[in-house]
Amino acid sequence: MDTAGNEPIDVVPLGTVRARGTVEGLAGGRLLVRAGGLLEVHDREEFLAGAAAGPVASLRVEEQERAAATPDGGFLVAGAASVRAVGPDGGTRWELAHDPWHGTPRARSAPALSPDGRLVGVVVPTPEPDPAQAALVYDAEPGRNYVWDRLLFLDAATGGVVGRQQLRSLASGAVLGWRPDGGALAVSCWTAWHSWSTWWAEPTGSADADDAIRIVGGTWMHALAGFLPGSRTLTQRYAEHVWPDDDRDELAVYDTGSAGQVALLDLAELALDPEEDEFRSAEVLDGRHVLVPGRVFQAGGPPQTRHWLVDAATLRPLGRLVYPAAVGRDVTVLGDGTWLTEDGDGHLHRWALERTEPPASG
Repeated sequence: MDTAGNEPIDVVPLGTVRARGTVEGLAGGRLLVRAGGLLEVHDREEFLAGAAAGPVASLRVEEQERAAATPDGGFLVAGAASVRAVGPDGGTRWELAHDPWHGTPRARSAPALSPDGRLVGVVVPTPEPDPAQAALVYDAEPGRNYVWDRLLFLDAATGGVVGRQQLRSLASGAVLGWRPDGGALAVSCWTAWHSWSTWWAEPTGSADADDAIRIVGGTWMHALAGFLPGSRTLTQRYAEHVWPDDDRDELAVYDTGSAGQVALLDLAELALDPEEDEFRSAEVLDGRHVLVPGRVFQAGGPPQTRHWLVDAATLRPLGRLVYPAAVGRDVTVLGDGTWLTEDGDGHLHRWALERTEPPASG
């Protein structure tokens, strides 16, 4: 018999389209489609209707680069040793060089543009010539030693550094996202043998770059998953098996202003086998719901993909979503209460919790 968290919730199909790459929802009714090294921005409703209209913007990037689209049809691109802004015409607006990343020569995260378009948040490495002072020493790369990484705020128009703050990370991966009102930037960095560290950083408005960023709080072993109404942030903890007692998957909600935790869900409540089941993402579906994909292992059978719906305010499990088509663990939330899944046969399916008509394009 199903528990309360596994009570079935039917979803409403809104259409199917042939997949052309991985898809990311953007503001303003747009989609970012990634296919190999090609990034394309499409009108969301035209794309999901299968229209033959071409992209409104496109850019080809290298394997080591990470990029984000900007509202004006341009892109922000982070590379192994630089950050640059690209205009709608494909020309470089500005470029900020920095020292090469430690370890694998590739960008750790895509730059994050503030909602008002004024600031770009980016994490960069900090070299240290003296090995005795370094937090990280590469014996195989003489002279490439590092202290803790830095969070930079860049002027979005010029690329100039307007804020800097040291972070206690030596990131192999990072996730950055601005709170929708632009009041704070959440930064999550994964450091080997140290798990995830997350900070909430506010711009102070100071003209002194060393005082222009204020860290208002942070947490450990939880990574940014999304933003909820008001000043709340959704985070996720993963069972990383780094220490004997860290084999736990969780969701948590933090208040950005106080940095205090206001809700917590041990995802073992959803699991059939807490020792084996996997939860690698959580998506803010709307102001009231969080969608949690996972893979569960039933005794004697192959693993199954399941999606659960969770109350965004309390993280109380509401039930398990029931689809009329196959779904995977990848979920693309579109920002209008609908979401996309792929069926494994090259098709994207759009879903809703209730029967609604998709908004008209334009």
